[in-house]
Amino acid sequence: MAELAGYQQFDGRWGPGAQLALDTIDGKATKGIPTWICHVMDAAFIEEMTGRAAGDFARNPDEVYIAFQKLAGACYVDQYIADNVLSMEEHGFGAGTARSATTGIEKIVLDGMEIDSPEAVVEHMERFVFPARAREIRREGLASFDPDDPALIRRLIEGELAVQAKFGLDILKGPYGAGFQSFPCFSYGAYGYANYFMAYALYPEVIERDFAQQADLALLRNRAAARAVIAGRLPRLIRLDHDMADGRGTLGSVASLRRIWLPHFARSIQPFLDAGIRLIWHCDGNLMGLLPLLLEAGIGGFQGFQYEHGMDYERICRMTDRDGEPLLIIAGVSVTTTLPWGSRDDVVKQMKWLVDNAPPRRLFLGASSSITPNTNRDNIRIFIEGLRYYREHGRG
Repeated sequence: MAELAGYQQFDGRWGPGAQLALDTIDGKATKGIPTWICHVMDAAFIEEMTGRAAGDFARNPDEVYIAFQKLAGACYVDQYIADNVLSMEEHGFGAGTARSATTGIEKIVLDGMEIDSPEAVVEHMERFVFPARAREIRREGLASFDPDDPALIRRLIEGELAVQAKFGLDILKGPYGAGFQSFPCFSYGAYGYANYFMAYALYPEVIERDFAQQADLALLRNRAAARAVIAGRLPRLIRLDHDMADGRGTLGSVASLRRIWLPHFARSIQPFLDAGIRLIWHCDGNLMGLLPLLLEAGIGGFQGFQYEHGMDYERICRMTDRDGEPLLIIAGVSVTTTLPWGSRDDVVKQMKWLVDNAPPRRLFLGASSSITPNTNRDNIRIFIEGLRYYREHGRG
């Protein structure tokens, strides 16, 4: 497909931060280590650090959020969620945050059906989900999806360009979000954990049908997304994000995932791999058992890591992709232990440990996930200083 007006217009114009990110994605030798997005969810702290008045963030979240990313030295931002900060108050989610199937809603009702048992999950899938998705795959009606539609590919590119324009040319915007990541996922977000995973255990043939159909549609979506990345000269790096584990391990057994999920996941992401786009996986919980399956499918790196739950960072960094190449790692200072509860020395030591044990190239530094309100502010400051140090001095 011919190139559309995209990031090629910025060739030779990127600032040093964005260029450092591009070179790192490409696996080139770099002196410094680029900084990944610094997503702090404390609006008052962001205002203080950027010299803004109280309430400025709520009045203009884009401007203040981007000012903070520049202050933190962010080189690469994939998930741009400035408004997300406003969903949090000092002690957690704001009072206006809607309850959902996984955040305490009293009754789950979908299409007029109450989801109160695993059988209700199966019935809803068979009556509503499967027929609607089949129509979309066959490109029938308003829900049709045409991966060959040039207007769709143009919209994907233009969406990334619009955010890149907000950043300027020293922060690189990478593809992320619904338009750029489609693959079979657990459906606990719709049905709740208890009834969905009972259905997963009791009716695996139905759950596999769901995974298979999700993959059929994902193939179409990812075909279009891969074309947009290539035609628009977007960064060839996409982070896939779906929580499949808690602190004890994967939410479904590794054996069952290999049997009913992995084949469909692997085929769903093939358009990206065929286009030479590196895929990395966001890690929540203890995913050690799932990592071999992800690498087998073609995943080329990881981001996140909850070390306290058994994520063996040193071992992960010694792993290779299925072609034997070192992984791309977005290494994160822990937002659940080190930043909220550690000392300044703990922050410094963890950053050095992350760098010392990382793969030889393709390393970004950041926090392991979002930094929530009431995190130790002195630790955030020393963390930001550490990011600056490693951007300037690299590993030595």
